[in-house]
Amino acid sequence: MGAAKLLALCLVLAAVAWTEGKRPRAVKVGALFDYDSTIGLAAQLAIELAVEDVNADRSVLAGTRLDLITADTNCSGFVGTVQALQLMEKNVVAVVGPQSSVIGHVISHFVNELHVPLLSFAATDPTLSASEYSYFLRSTVSDYYQMRAIASIASYYQWKEVTAIFVDDDYGRGGVSALGDALATKRSRISYKAVIPPDANKDVISDILFKVNMMESRVLVVHVNPDTGLRIFSIANELQMMTGGYVWIVTDWLAAVLDSSKSGYPKNMSYMQGLIALRQHIPDSAAKKKFISKWNTAARKRKIASGLNSYGFYAYDSVWIVCPCD
Repeated sequence: MGAAKLLALCLVLAAVAWTEGKRPRAVKVGALFDYDSTIGLAAQLAIELAVEDVNADRSVLAGTRLDLITADTNCSGFVGTVQALQLMEKNVVAVVGPQSSVIGHVISHFVNELHVPLLSFAATDPTLSASEYSYFLRSTVSDYYQMRAIASIASYYQWKEVTAIFVDDDYGRGGVSALGDALATKRSRISYKAVIPPDANKDVISDILFKVNMMESRVLVVHVNPDTGLRIFSIANELQMMTGGYVWIVTDWLAAVLDSSKSGYPKNMSYMQGLIALRQHIPDSAAKKKFISKWNTAARKRKIASGLNSYGFYAYDSVWIVCPCD
C-alpha cells in the first residue's frame, strides 16, 4: 500500500486552492460503486477504513478532515451516471470509482470538463486509459495483463484456438479484444465469441452455451461479472460441459467471488474443480496483514457477511492516492 502514496504527489488535494492561504477544515471525496455487489461490499468497508486512517493521522492532511460521500450505482449504467453527476454537484475534489467500466467510459467525458479526477479501483477495461481520459486514473490492474497471461497459458499448451465467453458491455468487449491481440502474438486466435447479455436469464445462457458446445474448440475463456458468472458454470454442468475434454480458463472475477465467500467456496459448486482461474497478485507485507486484520475486525463488528477480495485493497489504496504528502 506504500506504492499508492508515491502517486499522491501528482494528485488531487495539492491542486485544491486554499482560500486566503489557509487550509479548509474539510474536503469532500466521493465514492461510486454498487453497494450490494461482490466487489462493492468489499470496497465500501475498505474505503471507509481508509478515510478513518487518513483522518486519524494528522501528518497526512495537517488538520484538514476528509469527508466521504458515497453513491450507489445499483448495477446500472444510467443510475451510475446520474449518481456520478450528483456527486460532482457536491463539490467533491475527487471520486473513488467508478466500479464499472461501463460507467467509467460515460463519466470520463464529464470529468474531463469538470476537472474532477476519477480513481477507479475496479474498472479494468483496457480501453479506459489516462491517454484518452486525462482525469481517469486506474488504481487496479488493466485486463490487458491477465489477457496476456491467458495467451501465454494457451501458447504453453499449444492451444491454437479458444472460445471466448464474455458479457456484452465495455468490460467484456474490451477484455476480449485485448485477449484477441494477445493470442495473435502467440499465433493463436479466438475461433468463436459467445456474447452474453448483461441481463441474460437461464434460458438465454443455456442457448449460448449450447452453441458453444457445437464449436470445435474445447478451450473456453470466461470473462464476465462476478455477480452473474457462477450461473454460467451451473448451466454448463447441466449441459455436461464440466467433464473431461473441456478446458475452462476464468479471469479474476472468480477469485473475487471465492475470496468474498467466507465459507471458502460457494455451496454445491464441487463440479467447478479443475478450472484454471487467474488471481490478482498482491505481495505479502506487514501493511497487507495489518489491513486484513483491521478489515476482518470491522466486518465482524458490522456483521458484514462477505469477505475481503483484491478489489478491497485497491479501494483502500485509492483513498490514499487522493491525499498528498505534506
